[in-house]
Amino acid sequence: MKTVFAKPGSIRGDWFVVDASDKTLGRLASQIAHRLKGKHKADYSPHVDMGDHIVVVNADKIRVTGRKLTDKIYYHHTGH
Repeated sequence: MKTVFAKPGSIRGDWFVVDASDKTLGRLASQIAHRLKGKHKADYSPHVDMGDHIVVVNADKIRVTGRKLTDKIYYHHTGH
């Protein structure tokens, strides 16, 4: 039996609207990444872009657990 791979022309990306209100930041990010890569599809092929289109609404109401909201420090280096 041969392994069947998806062809780039036969893939249709669906649109999903995700409501982020009262969802945990990390869990929501991993679920969105799963859909963006297309891993939820039965004919997933890692070398083909099979991801869907995601629209996130109510992102300002997302829940951040622990003390990350107050203690997280972002560093920015210019490389100069």
